[in-house]
This record gives sequence, structure tokens and C-alpha cells, in this order.
Amino acid sequence: MPRRTKIIATLGPATDDPAVLEALFDAGLDAVRINLSHGSHAEHERRIRQVREHSRKHTRPVALLMDLQGPKIRTGRFATGAVELVEGGTFCLDMTRPLDAGDSQCVGLTYPELIKDVAVDDLLLLDDGRIVLQIQQIQGPKIVCTVVVGGTLSDNKGINRQGGGLSAKALSEKDRVDIRFAAAMEADYLAVSFVREAADVEEARRLLREAGGGGGIVAKIERAEALECIEEIIRVSDAIMVARGDLGVEIGDAELPTVQKSLVRTAREMNTVAITATQMMESMIENSIPTRAEVFDVANAVFDGTDAVMLSGETAMGANPVKAVAAMDRVCREAEKHKSVRRSRHRVDAEFLRRDEAIAMAAMYAANHYLRVTAIAALTESGSTPKSMSRISSGIPIYAMTGHRAVRRKVTLFRGVYPVNLQATSGSSQKTNEIIIETLLQCNAVKEGDVVIITKGDASGVEGHTNTLQIIRVGDHLAHSPN
Repeated sequence: MPRRTKIIATLGPATDDPAVLEALFDAGLDAVRINLSHGSHAEHERRIRQVREHSRKHTRPVALLMDLQGPKIRTGRFATGAVELVEGGTFCLDMTRPLDAGDSQCVGLTYPELIKDVAVDDLLLLDDGRIVLQIQQIQGPKIVCTVVVGGTLSDNKGINRQGGGLSAKALSEKDRVDIRFAAAMEADYLAVSFVREAADVEEARRLLREAGGGGGIVAKIERAEALECIEEIIRVSDAIMVARGDLGVEIGDAELPTVQKSLVRTAREMNTVAITATQMMESMIENSIPTRAEVFDVANAVFDGTDAVMLSGETAMGANPVKAVAAMDRVCREAEKHKSVRRSRHRVDAEFLRRDEAIAMAAMYAANHYLRVTAIAALTESGSTPKSMSRISSGIPIYAMTGHRAVRRKVTLFRGVYPVNLQATSGSSQKTNEIIIETLLQCNAVKEGDVVIITKGDASGVEGHTNTLQIIRVGDHLAHSPN
């Protein structure tokens, strides 16, 4: 049985060796992430071309997710190296200080507007919350703070305000340039960092389309204020990413598990893909095996129903990128054996406005209740029907059969969905069924005697027109259904 939960691996220096990339394919990656916060366009393009070459070699679609940096608010650099902040001491953030002139008393910021967004007694969290400052005074361009939690502060560390509320726009000027690059690279998904509201997602989609890109938009949920309008954000997104680093800093670690479960559940209910990310196997940047806590973290994401789990530094710069993917694959497979992952009543009582969604729901109900079904084949133009199917928990593989290369890559992020190359046919329904079954046999997806559910549309090659469901046994005359 193929693994249902998808694995996204971030590319970086640790994956540049062609042998390592080859091993990552063998280990089971489904998508690659390009982190546009680091590196040059030339470096990213080289990595993307390597992935596409390996994808063609393996005849296996792999989705390309390009992740925008967003308005990351960072400290400047220190003139003589990292400084030590002591609990109870004073430290200053100076909006006018040069970005390369920090010292043990003060440092500059990349975001001078921070001074407009904060007030006395606010808590500022630096370096993913490792250092905590409380604002005591605002003196002109300076924010004077008391060190609540001390530690070593080095160059270019991120800053969050506990509770969120920073006014920085989701898309920076750098992001706008990177969107055009993503379009040129034919990115399958574009991830928007620090989304505050649905308008941020819509603006990113508009800019991507204007640049000629056709990829889906992933809203990264890492701001506290995004949670206040989460349904509006999900409604206009193709996927959401539970980006637990900055989100955990803003809302507090204790709240994060409940919020993660709620985000994944809401996304699935709204027919949207969910990605769980950040520090999933962080220890494997240095170690060859994950911690037990990391194993539980990945397994719980699978139990929650996430479509994909993501590796960041573990593969981009870690000592064991291949072992990290292999470990994640192993944990996901084991978690997927649990009954709650394979069967559920999710969306059973929902109402549908689209006929392809209704057909998808009917197919999954039949698959989960007619025990002889071993595979589902969805003839699709856009990937919409198999995505709807993938919202229902099941142990039965869903094969998205399409002649469109971009759609085959797109569906690789859908839980339990596997792309198959099949060109649309204008023949009779029976002839189309024969082609579908023969293709599945050639892929070793089914065997003689297996029962397959087939969904397709009467109007071949037309998006959104799935209106037919049939149950067929491999090897029988395809005009007849099994008993």
C-alpha cells in the first residue's frame, strides 16, 4: 500500500549532490520546497532543473513549492560578534542605528516601523522566542527594553510581538520579484509568508497570474491575527501551511497543539490542503535518528489528517537529509495503519454545491463501505475531484488520471492521491473504462479480480464536469458491474 501522507523536502546545500537527490527520490519525497529567504535565483534554478531531470528519469511527478520570504522583521548585525543579554539587564532597539553597528547595549532593525506597532509593557520575542524583552520606554526612535529571558543574541535574528499585531504587509518588494521568478520556474505552489487576511492571498494570486504562473497559493499561518479570519483565508487558498515557528512564538507554545489540530480540521472541512511544518525532525539536522518526541509529532500530524509533512533544515542543510526523509516515511506509514486514519465519518453530513464534489463523496462512501474495492480511478482535468475525495479518510488509493503534467504535479500534495498519466479520450464510456483499467494494470496499481471505482465526466476534457461513477472488476466485461 503506498504511503498516503505526502513528504515535502526543502532543498539546499545538503541536497546539491546528485547522488543525494537521487537517494531522496528513492526515500520517498513527494514535493520539494525552495526557500526564497536564502540563496540566489541562479542557485534555486539549478536545483529546480536537477529535480525536474530526476523526475523525468524516474517518470514520477514531484511538486515544486516556492516559499516567499515575506516581511521578516530582523535585528541588524553586531560589530564585534554575538552579545550576551543578561536577565534583568537593559537592551535597546534603535530604528536609526546602522544595521552593521550593533553592540551589547543596542542594535538596529530591518523594520523601522516596528516602533509604531508596539507599546510599553509589550513583550518582544527574538530568535524564535529564545530571548524575551519587555518594553519599558519608547524614546524617539529607540525602544528601551528589560531583558526578561536572556541568552546569546547574534546577527539577523527574527523579532515577533507576543500576540501579533505588527502592521508589515505580507508581500515585500523582494517577494514581488520572487513571484515573477516562481512563475518563470513554473512553480506548482507559491507559499505566502505572514498572511494576515484573505486579501494577502488574493494579491499573491493576482501577481502570480500576471507573471504567467498557474500554481496554487499556500497561505502560511504564522501570525496571530490570521487566526481571527482563518475561514476567509482558507476559502481563497489552495492550501494552508501550519508554520509552527513564528506562530508558536506569537500565540505561545502551549496553545500551538490545539491550534494545529483546529487548522488541519478546518482546512479539510473546507476542501483545502493542509501542510504541517517546522521542526518536525529538527534533531536530525545533526543526528541520524529522530527523537521519540519528533516521532510522536509526525504521527500526531498524520492522525490529525494533514495532507503533507514538511522537512526544512533537516534536508536543506542537515547532515542526514536522506535518513530524515526515510524516517518520516517510516513514521507516516506506521501511523497510517491506525483505524482512525483509514476510516471516518468526515463530511458524511455535508451538503455540496458542485456535482463533481458530490460524485467524489459518493465514490468515497462506496469505497469505504463496499469491502471489495481496492482502488479509485478519477479521470480529471483540474484535480478537483481527487482533491475532494482525499478529504475523506480511507485506506484505498486514489489515482488521479490526467494528461496534464501540471495537474499530475499538483495532486502529489493531496493525501492518498497518486498521479497517473492518461490522455483524455473521446471514445465510448466502455472504451474509456478499458483504457483506465489497462493503464492501472500497467502501473501495477491493480491486478486481475480487483474491484475499481471509476469517476469521469460525459464531456471528455472539460474541467468540473465529473458526473459519472461506476464500479468495475478487473478482468470482467467492462459493460457489466460486479455482483
